[in-house]
Amino acid sequence: MPHHPVVRHLMTLVCFVGLFIALSLPNRLAWIGPPAFVFFPLELLVIGFLLLIPGVAGKAVHALLAVLLGLAMLLRGADLVTHEIFARRFNPVFDSHLLADASRLLSGVLGSLASVLVALGLVLVVALVCWLAYVMLGRIQRTLHTDARLSGIALLALLLVWGGLKTAGWSRADTFAWDHLLAHGRDTLHSLQDLQAFAATVGDDAADELPADGLFSRLEGKDVFVVFAESYGRVLLEQDPFQAAITEKLNWAEASLVAEGLQMRSAFLTSPTVGGLSWLAHGTLLSGAWIDSENRYKSLMLSERVTLNRLFRKAGWRTVAGMPAISLAWPEGAYYGYDQIYNAHTFGYEGRPFNWVTMPDQYVWSALQARERSGQNRPPVMAEVALISSHAPWTPNTHLVPWDQVGDGTIFNDQAQAGPNPEDVWSDVNSIRLYYRQSIEYMLETLVSYLQEYGDDNLVVLILGDHQAAPMITGDPDNRDVPVHLIASDPAVIDAIDSWQWQPGMKPDADAPVWRMDEVRDRFIDAFSNPDKESN
Repeated sequence: MPHHPVVRHLMTLVCFVGLFIALSLPNRLAWIGPPAFVFFPLELLVIGFLLLIPGVAGKAVHALLAVLLGLAMLLRGADLVTHEIFARRFNPVFDSHLLADASRLLSGVLGSLASVLVALGLVLVVALVCWLAYVMLGRIQRTLHTDARLSGIALLALLLVWGGLKTAGWSRADTFAWDHLLAHGRDTLHSLQDLQAFAATVGDDAADELPADGLFSRLEGKDVFVVFAESYGRVLLEQDPFQAAITEKLNWAEASLVAEGLQMRSAFLTSPTVGGLSWLAHGTLLSGAWIDSENRYKSLMLSERVTLNRLFRKAGWRTVAGMPAISLAWPEGAYYGYDQIYNAHTFGYEGRPFNWVTMPDQYVWSALQARERSGQNRPPVMAEVALISSHAPWTPNTHLVPWDQVGDGTIFNDQAQAGPNPEDVWSDVNSIRLYYRQSIEYMLETLVSYLQEYGDDNLVVLILGDHQAAPMITGDPDNRDVPVHLIASDPAVIDAIDSWQWQPGMKPDADAPVWRMDEVRDRFIDAFSNPDKESN
């Protein structure tokens, strides 16, 4: 049944407006607003001319344009999401794994049914976008063909207007949609080239040839903990609404540790990731290679590049991984060179999870102390630890219990069932930021309390953030820096890093050194090794 003329005209207008929006829509949420649509896209005119092609060729052009437009809209949507979480464009090569990662996170937070429903929703969205592109262009094509000559004249006149505006220097006469599509094409090509180059060179590693004699000799007999604190970013120290509370907490931490005879040096590291993908930061720091994508990470896992863990094991340390977030098979663990891996199932935790967080930080510290540092006549331990109490969804919050009551973790059951659910916390960005900040405060309180309870001259802790929280939480999409602190009671350890020029205390200021995270491994080797030392 044919539509009423008014309805047909309205639907045609909607299609033209929809095409304009599809060609003009920015790829960042912060840029979406009325000024963004004060825009004259050249693509609108080019599509119009191409849709004037008649016959079978015109139908083929219609289908091809629908594919390109659908792809452009999907990439734009993907950009909107990845920029809010990872502060960058979506990369088809590097980000193909994100759907699986998101599914696992949703399953942990909202349950498996919600994860399945979200996945089905995404499939429907993709199908709907492609169908809309085809239908929208089809109606526009039919409208243009009602009077092809007049349509051609109108498009030509508009093209002259566009050219005049462009020549006059009006920046809003442009080709954003096409440029955006080309940028993604270049990203894909460059990513493939980068992977080939990285895979060919990642194994070229001078550290592999270092002799065991003298390696980390300035840390002889000491337990060395390399601790990644989830979502502990620089923004917490420098921007509202976090700065005041976190500054107060760091000042308290410093005073408390100094009272225990401990010394600290602090700086910043630039993480290869933001908002998630913590394993990229782990791989970068421990391997000394810049691992800023999942595919680079996979290449690293297949390489012979030596990690800081392997080097410590070579020098006589027992190497341990404290990975409370690992709940599935983890074949990558074999690459790092651990003697022992504690994961969500082997840490001995019998308490309830804190939503996605399998166990609180205090239990992780307590279990490592009991299992690795309490024995007699043991080798020194090098432990890589991932603290996850400050991982989203940041509810319920955790608080400290007496260390002699931690036990198997069941003491935390009441805390795990307290507080608001994630849906309530995540209903408002100010609420999210509050709970996020409080989780960081808990992480710092637990660190200080552990060092007060179990710290001694034979413990060295390097603690750093793995990455900033997502830009939607921090409000800062461009900064990837994280704080880093070296804490020890032996003055010789602090003296060994004097050339680093890290700042005393727990709060690095704006002038503190900033290193890329892949610099840490080799600087650590240089600072704490004595190649001239003779073996015993």
